[in-house]
Amino acid sequence: MKNGVYIIFLLGLLLLNACMEGGKIGETQKKEYPNVLFIAVDDLNNMLGVLDRYSNTKTPNLDKLAARGVMFSDAHCQAPLCGPSRASLMTGLRPSTTGIYGMINDNKIRSENPATKDIIMLPEYFGNNGYHTMGIGKLFHDHAPEGVLEESGGRVKGFGPYPKERLVWDGYGTADREKYGRTSTDWGAFPEADSLMPDHKSVDWVAERLIRKYNKPFFMGIGFLRVHVPLYVPQKWFDMHPLDSIKTRPYRKDDLNDVPPIALQINDLPMMPSTEWAIESGEWPKIIQAYLACISYVDYEIGRLIDALDNSSYADNTVIVLWSDHGYRLGEKGTFAKHALWNSATNAPLFFAAPQLPKGKIIDTPVEMLSIYPTLLELCGLPAYERNEGISLVPLMQDKEMDETYVAITTFGMNNHTVKSNKFRYIQYEDGGEEFYDHRYDKNEFANQAENPEYRKAIERLKRYLPKTNVQWDPNSSYTFQPYFVENKARTSGSDDSPIKVIGAPQ
Repeated sequence: MKNGVYIIFLLGLLLLNACMEGGKIGETQKKEYPNVLFIAVDDLNNMLGVLDRYSNTKTPNLDKLAARGVMFSDAHCQAPLCGPSRASLMTGLRPSTTGIYGMINDNKIRSENPATKDIIMLPEYFGNNGYHTMGIGKLFHDHAPEGVLEESGGRVKGFGPYPKERLVWDGYGTADREKYGRTSTDWGAFPEADSLMPDHKSVDWVAERLIRKYNKPFFMGIGFLRVHVPLYVPQKWFDMHPLDSIKTRPYRKDDLNDVPPIALQINDLPMMPSTEWAIESGEWPKIIQAYLACISYVDYEIGRLIDALDNSSYADNTVIVLWSDHGYRLGEKGTFAKHALWNSATNAPLFFAAPQLPKGKIIDTPVEMLSIYPTLLELCGLPAYERNEGISLVPLMQDKEMDETYVAITTFGMNNHTVKSNKFRYIQYEDGGEEFYDHRYDKNEFANQAENPEYRKAIERLKRYLPKTNVQWDPNSSYTFQPYFVENKARTSGSDDSPIKVIGAPQ
């Protein structure tokens, strides 16, 4: 009898141990791991109420999110273009490491590329560590690679809904229509109701899943399509931003006279409205009004999303991260686009909220979107992934490493990089051309100081942060929307990509 009791006792211990080990989180462990709400907003710049960067911005829900956690005012993308920016964030690798400098099919990120062929993408890492992974909308460039999410809501194709005819901009501008395609850029009030917007339906999808019960922690991703062009949202969001209250962005007609010729090649975007055209046509305030209307609309949907979380049983045990894939220029440097290594194109919002983080804290230290992957792992108590090239921001948010030097690096095409520090921005192009701006006195980056001997030591210091590895273009990555990048890939990587007519928008 005693032997029988002893055997049962041993079996009980073995069963308990099996539940706690074996690569999956046991039932008793599950409650210790927080859920993740992963929010991506397309093309959102830092014209947010919480930063008081623009007096006409109305973002009450983003302001509330900042109040419940930490916001980084000087966060920067790793590429000022949707495809490579999102691939970098989701793989944890720099574009200069992967060669993903342009657009890439989600399912081709992990192909024959030696840097990515066996990489564990961010949602997968959570899935491998016992999380139920779900997502809807634009998370990667399109939606997500096959198999990366256990439960997918997909993504509505394109950036609609669209009116029968364009409202203002024809999408071609002065570009070669046969070679370089058509941008989705346009602006105006459309459609009639929020319920017709894909983002509204995405929030509904997430809200419905937040009602469900799960026997393990979840990773929930939602990718909003707005503020991406076309700048269409219902009229009520335009009404929040009267035209007579609109202020245009800082601009000088001669601003680009002191930049290297290669910078002008990269900035050659004839399919986009130019700032001079916007001034002459009177459309500049209307474009900004439309952009602000889209921000207010997305802010509303984010509010619905956070309300759904707060009304669920997961409100007190969920880490929130909100980010955008790059900034967006609204007339700065001569055009309306991202597509540049200047601050207005690389700077984008980044928010974290978690039980162990301070509330209402704004950090002005420059950081990278590349840090989202390792930061989430630390916030959730998961092992660090040794392949991550970014660093966790948890110590910075908790004031544990404030004396460390932080910089943010952005890459646009092979061998074109910028390094942003607390005080300066340094740009080095593939041909050796340079730009240098002192943000203490010139936040708009009007005066290129690269030839000023007073800044030579500062330039040399920032040069040390330039990527040492600059691999050739991934064969599956390209950007045929703009002539410079077709030539850059062909010259540096032996590609036979040629300018072809592109259907749809540059992402």
